[in-house]
Amino acid sequence: MRVATLRDGSPDGRLVLVAEDGATCRPAAARTLQAALDDGSGAGFEAAGEARPFDPAAAMAPLPRAFLFLDGSAYVNHVDLVRRARGAEMPARFWHDPLMYQGHSVFDGPRAPIRGAPEWGIDFEAEVAVMTRAVPRGTSPGEARALVAFVTLLNDVSLRALIPEELSKGFGFVQSKPASSCAPLAVAPDDLPGWDGGRLHGALRVDLNGRPFGRAEAGEDMTFDFPRLIAHAARTRDLSAGTVIGSGTVSNRDAGGGPGRPVAEGGRGYSCLAEQRMVETLQTGAPVTPFLAGGDRVTIRMEDGSGRDLFGTIEQVVDTAPA
Repeated sequence: MRVATLRDGSPDGRLVLVAEDGATCRPAAARTLQAALDDGSGAGFEAAGEARPFDPAAAMAPLPRAFLFLDGSAYVNHVDLVRRARGAEMPARFWHDPLMYQGHSVFDGPRAPIRGAPEWGIDFEAEVAVMTRAVPRGTSPGEARALVAFVTLLNDVSLRALIPEELSKGFGFVQSKPASSCAPLAVAPDDLPGWDGGRLHGALRVDLNGRPFGRAEAGEDMTFDFPRLIAHAARTRDLSAGTVIGSGTVSNRDAGGGPGRPVAEGGRGYSCLAEQRMVETLQTGAPVTPFLAGGDRVTIRMEDGSGRDLFGTIEQVVDTAPA
């Protein structure tokens, strides 16, 4: 099953079922994805109208307003690079206890502009994300495997220059983490050939201004799979149906165990600017790659092993005009 939410003038849009080839869609019985997930019977995902052409440009985020967005850091290679670049040792517990924060749960569509002031250090973060069914408190990772309802991609926009001051207060992200943007489609795990029950295997293709920037393999180097992240989040609370859980920045090591190389040098590149800047700092003592500027264009999509586009494309242009 492939679903999308089309703009209809309301904050939550209109849920549609998208054909496997992505060419057409049909209205779903439930008006919104949240309503269909809340129902739990599956009836909301039945078709309730005639087929019409599907236009990804008319898509909102599949779930524009979630009750909860939790973003993990499942690719510990990324965390390791962040800390190494500032000369900090990574605690051993990071390899067995996931990092996670509670983010902004209103999501932009795949073609919304990335807004911010240049001095804020605007960055993209290409991630895989899941939407859950209702998750009871205390759910185990084994139980959580059956509670993944849909999988999608998101761009977790980060304002890097604002992060250090916020974290120095010891109370997490707020201003430095604005709305994330989602791919046009959310896909049920059974319809994703690269889904192994906990990880999504596929090539995450990130381009910056039309040039290849990242070609990470999302199924590799993921220390904590999604069932583990879900169980971590549900340790002390119930999770409502439609909770969105992000993987954190997808990050691969080199075959030799190194921090990774740019695509232009034959590597898989990176899924955010900060990681390339970290590698530059480790190698030369200072970053070279700038953060995003007005007019920069970021595209994010994922392909399966046969080259098929799984979720449609996130395509965003940076807008630095004052609010």
